[in-house]
Amino acid sequence: MEDKFEKLEKAYYEGAKRLKTWSGFSVKEVYTPEDLSGIDYSKDIGNPGDYPYTRGIHSNMFRGRVWTKRELCGFGTPSDTNKRLKYLTEEGQSGLNFINDLPTALGIDSDHPLAEGEIGVIGVPLSSLKDMETLMEGIPIDKVSVSIVVSTCTAPIVLAQYIALADKREVDISKVRGTIQNEPLKGRYCGFGPNTAHTDLCLQSAVDIIEYCTKNMPNWYTMNVNLYDLRETGINAYQEIGFGFSMAIAYIKAVLKRGLKIDEFTPRMAFYCSSHIDFFEEVAKLRAARRLWAKIMKEKFEAKDPRSIKFRFGVHTAGCSLVPQQPMNNIIRVAYEALAAVLSGVQSLHCCSYDEPIALPTEEAHRIALRTQQVLAYETGVANVADPLAGSYYIENLTNMIEEEAARIINEIEEMGGITAAMDSKWLDNEIEKAAYKYQKEIDSKDRIVVGVNEFIIPPEEDIEGDIHEISGEAAKTQIEGLRELRKTRDNEKLKDTLMKLRKVAEKKSGENLLPFIIDAVKAYATIGEINGTIREAFGYHYDTMGVLSSPF
Repeated sequence: MEDKFEKLEKAYYEGAKRLKTWSGFSVKEVYTPEDLSGIDYSKDIGNPGDYPYTRGIHSNMFRGRVWTKRELCGFGTPSDTNKRLKYLTEEGQSGLNFINDLPTALGIDSDHPLAEGEIGVIGVPLSSLKDMETLMEGIPIDKVSVSIVVSTCTAPIVLAQYIALADKREVDISKVRGTIQNEPLKGRYCGFGPNTAHTDLCLQSAVDIIEYCTKNMPNWYTMNVNLYDLRETGINAYQEIGFGFSMAIAYIKAVLKRGLKIDEFTPRMAFYCSSHIDFFEEVAKLRAARRLWAKIMKEKFEAKDPRSIKFRFGVHTAGCSLVPQQPMNNIIRVAYEALAAVLSGVQSLHCCSYDEPIALPTEEAHRIALRTQQVLAYETGVANVADPLAGSYYIENLTNMIEEEAARIINEIEEMGGITAAMDSKWLDNEIEKAAYKYQKEIDSKDRIVVGVNEFIIPPEEDIEGDIHEISGEAAKTQIEGLRELRKTRDNEKLKDTLMKLRKVAEKKSGENLLPFIIDAVKAYATIGEINGTIREAFGYHYDTMGVLSSPF
C-alpha cells in the first residue's frame, strides 16, 4: 500500500517529460511575438481562401461546407462490402470510400494460387467487372461521390471497371463524382512491391488515368497522392510532406511530358494525408503542406489557375498510432487526431476504428469512428471558425519549421534527379528504415510513452475482450466460385480480341493512353490478372506479378 501512495505522490508532482514534438523539434516553454519575427501576414499566412492558403483554401471553410465524412470500407465479398457501404450511409456518412484486397492490389485474381488466405482480408476483391457490379448494386453512382483506394498499377483496371459500370447503367461519365488514389510509386514501401516494382509501368498507369479523366471526367479527382501510407512506415511529419510532394512532382513532370498543360490537370489533383497523435505538430504540418504546395505550383510549375495552386486533401487518422493493448484507448487517440485534421482545414476525413490493430472493423467500431466525426461536426463548434489556431505563436513557428524541413528534403531529392532516382539508389529505403528504427528505439527506451504499451500496462487477462471481425472461408470460396463461373460464361473470343488489341498498343511503348483499350477488355469481362498480365508482357516483364502463372492466351 505504501508503494502505491509513493507512486501517487510522484504522479502528483510529475511534469511533462518529452520536450520535443513527434518529429523531434525541440519545444520551448513559452512562445512570444519574437518567435514570429520576420513573418509578413499577407505574404506568409494570408486570410483563408487567399494565397498562399496557409489558413485554408476557402474563405468560409466549414461554414460553406463541412468536410466529407468518408469511412474506409472493404472486406469479404463485393456483396459484403456493398452491405457495409449502405450501412455506413444509413448511419450518416457523406461520401463512399472503398479499398481493394491484396490480390487485387497485386494485380492477381482471386483464384490465383498465391491469393489463398488473402481474399477479402484487407479490402474488397475486384477481379472483374462482375465484382464491381455487385459492389455498387443499389448505389446510384450518378448521385454519390466515391473514393476508390487503389494505388498500384491495378488502378487503371479498377477505374475502367467503374467507367464500364457507368456505361452499362447509361450514366454520363462526365457527370460522375469521385476520386481514385492512383499513386503507384509509393506502393513498393507499403506492401505492394511486386505490382509497383517497375517505374515505367507505374508512370504509364498513373499518367493514363490523369490524361483520360482530364479529357473525359471533369468532376473526377484523377490522383490522390498518398502521403498517409508513407507516414505509416514510421517516418516523421516533415518527411511525410517531403517524400510525398517529391512523388507528386514526378507525376506532374510525367503528365507534362505527355503533352498536357499544368492548368489542365492539376485542378483535379488531391492529397491523402495522415493525422498523427502529436496534436499541434499535425495541425502545423497540414498548414505547412498547404503553403508549400501553393509555392511549388506557382513558382516551380508557373500555374495560373487558383484551383491548381490549392492543396486539397483528405485525412486518414494514423492507424500506426493505435495499439492492440487496451484497444478502447484508441477511441481517444482517434478523436484527438480527427480534431487536429479538422482544425487544419481538411476536405474529407476517415477516422480509424478502435479495433484496427486487431482486425477489420466490426459494425460497432465503424459506427463509433463515424460518430467521432459527427460529434466533431455538430457538437463541438470547431466548424464555426476558419483556422481558429492561426496567430498562435507556437503554431505559426512550428508551421514555419516544418515547411523549411520539408522544402529541404524536396530540394535534396530534386538534386539527386527526382524521387525515382532516390528510389533506385535505395536512398529513400534507407531514410524510411532509419526513421522507423529510431521510432522503435524511442519506445523501447521509454523516451516516447505509448499508453498501454510501455507505461500504464495491465495484465493481458484484465484487458477488454471484444468482438473480432473475422473473414470466413466461405467468403473466399464464394468469390472463387463466381470467378470460375465467369470464365466459363463470358465470350472468350471477344475477350481475346480485346486483350490482343491492348497488347499491340502497349508494346509500342509510345505513350499512347491504354485506358480506352483496358475499358474494352473490362467490358468483355477480362479479369484483373488477365489485363495486368497482358500489359506486363507487352512491357517485357513476366506475365504474372508473382512469377507463377503463364499467359493463357
